Amino acid sequence: MTTAIELGVIYAIMALGVYVTFRILDFPDLTVDGSFTTGAAVAAISITHGVDPYLTFLMAFVAGFLAGVITGLLHTKGRINGLLAGILTQIALYSINLRIMAGPNVPLLGEDTALTPLDDAGLTSGLGTIAIFSAVAVLLGLALVWFLHTDIGLAMQATGDNEKMIRSYGVNTDNQKILGLALSNGLVGLSGAVVAQYQGFADVGMGIGLIIAGLASVILGQAIFGTRTILVAVMAVIVGSVLYRVAIQLALMAGLDPNDMKLISAVLVVIALVVPQMPFFRRRKALTNRADPSGAVAAGAQAPPSPAVAEAATGTASATTPGGDR
Repeated sequence: MTTAIELGVIYAIMALGVYVTFRILDFPDLTVDGSFTTGAAVAAISITHGVDPYLTFLMAFVAGFLAGVITGLLHTKGRINGLLAGILTQIALYSINLRIMAGPNVPLLGEDTALTPLDDAGLTSGLGTIAIFSAVAVLLGLALVWFLHTDIGLAMQATGDNEKMIRSYGVNTDNQKILGLALSNGLVGLSGAVVAQYQGFADVGMGIGLIIAGLASVILGQAIFGTRTILVAVMAVIVGSVLYRVAIQLALMAGLDPNDMKLISAVLVVIALVVPQMPFFRRRKALTNRADPSGAVAAGAQAPPSPAVAEAATGTASATTPGGDR
């Protein structure tokens, strides 16, 4: 069970990335399966070539960031459907990842990783590992919360909530989507680098089906803890990632075949999506919203920004005519 919790907090970084596209931008991004492996591949091959293990985290983030930019450009400038744009980037990344690793996998046996000093200090067993990775996930979550409360973050939330409305304020929604996708896949790539150093290798197939794990973490956590505020929503994603891994572990302990893990993941997502739609939960949500209307503002559903906020968000993007991105 300890291993399941460790994996939960490590993959929580990836889940935070999925949260940005799935909840904030309302964008079905499948780039995740490829950008996760890209981050792992970049980190692993860099370490084997003598690069500082901590620097590889930044390199993995940048690699994932660029993958997200490509998906964003295909969607916004190429006018390709968002789902298809993500699939195209994901497929292309498979070949790119093979090129980066010069093969199907890169072992890190005998190499110094970011975990080596912790291992030497005896901090990579049990509660020590959980505490360290939990702290990292929470810090990244708090950084994401801070960003989403900046002018650019508010404009990004409004883009996902009501694109036409925010465009009327002069915000370039194309740039907001590209930035959101880049940030999301940057976090996913960073998670890939952490996982590669944690398990001691990078493999070209390690990201296959990972989007299901990310969605399960987001949906499961927010179905339990809700999305009352951005902070609650983000922390719920982290806890949801842990709960998802624990649920998988319990299913395996119950005797289910490990080959059925993807099926178990899909069933968990279906349950998390269907249960909140049941009459009891819908009535409960309606009563909560009636009692506290302000609490009904979920993550990504902020009030329209003031013209000053919109102008600030537009100023950070490349100069375009207001609303002329469509």
